[in-house]
Parts: sequence; structure tokens; C-alpha cells
Amino acid sequence: MRALVEQRQHAVDAEVAALLDDGLARLGLDAGVGARQAMLNHLEMLARWNRTMNLTAVADPLRAVIVHVLDSLSIAPHLAGPRVIDVGSGAGFPGLPLAFLRPDLEFTLLDSRDRKLRFVSEVLRATGTANVTLANERVERYFPAGKFDTLVARAFSSLADLVRLARHLVAPGARLLAMKGAHPQAELDALAGPDVRADVVPLEVPFLDARRHLVIIQFDESEKR
Repeated sequence: MRALVEQRQHAVDAEVAALLDDGLARLGLDAGVGARQAMLNHLEMLARWNRTMNLTAVADPLRAVIVHVLDSLSIAPHLAGPRVIDVGSGAGFPGLPLAFLRPDLEFTLLDSRDRKLRFVSEVLRATGTANVTLANERVERYFPAGKFDTLVARAFSSLADLVRLARHLVAPGARLLAMKGAHPQAELDALAGPDVRADVVPLEVPFLDARRHLVIIQFDESEKR
């Protein structure tokens, strides 16, 4: 019986790895052996930890490859460094897959939920990832020594709230990358301020039968002075 269970697990692991490889190829990303293995380890740990801890609604590795990892990596071309912050990172998305992919950048994963950061800390330890710092705080109360070149947020509240709560974290010339599902026209209409410019880019997430959009928010040059 144990041998049968192990055989089935090996088959699932192979299917997960193949799906990840196919997705990376479709995104045009060369993750490298180390980054690819770190992504797989993250998924395996997510499925295991989720049995006893409510980390995410989607923990099945095959589904999680698509809705978590590939969805996260779809914004990789829009990153600028050297410092990136993931606001409301939860179980590490999109920050961890991006950090695995881009070891040349420094990532801060910010979340106020201690149990989720405990999980992410274990993933970092297991994968030997050195370019990630964790911050256990609410975004409006987080005042680091330095500001960030890119701020990413996935499944955050509204665009207006994101700008209001996180604007103090961005460096001159920085951008906010807000990941959304359907085109968020109502949120864009509510994004007040003549000094705020928002562009919307459609995202193509491999194997995902749902719409995804990236809102790129930048501020007027006068804010930098």
C-alpha cells in the first residue's frame, strides 16, 4: 500500500514539474535549475502545510502551479530593481516565485498575518533563498529605512486603497504593480489625483481560463522633488 501511495505521489510530482516547465516556456522565462526546484519545493510545502493550516484556498499542486506560480511570474517583465516589496504576500505570492526567478533583486515580503510568514520563513530555509526579507506588519505602519523601486500587490483591496496605504513605500521613479482579474475600470475611475497615472496591461497566464490584468501606477515627477 505504501509503495502504491509513493508511486502515485511520484506521478503527481512529475506532472507538476512538467506543467511548470511548460508554463515557464510559454511565458518565455528561463528560470534555471535552482529557481525551478525552489518553485516546486514551495508548492510541495504549500500542499503539506495547508492540511493543518489555512494558507490558501488553492493548495493542490497542479492547480497551484497555474493560479499561484504562473500567475505570479506573468508580471516578471515589469519588475524594476534593485528593491522590490510584495504587499500582502500571504503564502508567498507573487513575491516568492519572483524572488526565485530574480536572485539579482532584493525582495521584501510584507504581511500582517504571522502564521503565513512562518510558512514563508520555512520555505526560505528549505530552499536556501537569500534575497528575501520578511516584514510582519500592516502596510500603513511599515516604515523601512529605504524605499522600493517596485511595489507589487496581488488580491489587495482597491487601487485607491493601495495608493493611499502604500504610497510612502515607493522610491522616486518607482512603480506600483497591482494584479487584477477583470479590467478594473471602476477602480481606475476612483483613483483620484492628477499626479497619478495608471496604465492597464492584459496578462496571459498559461492554462488559466480567466482574465488577468496588471495595473501599472506611476506618479507625477513633482512628487520626486
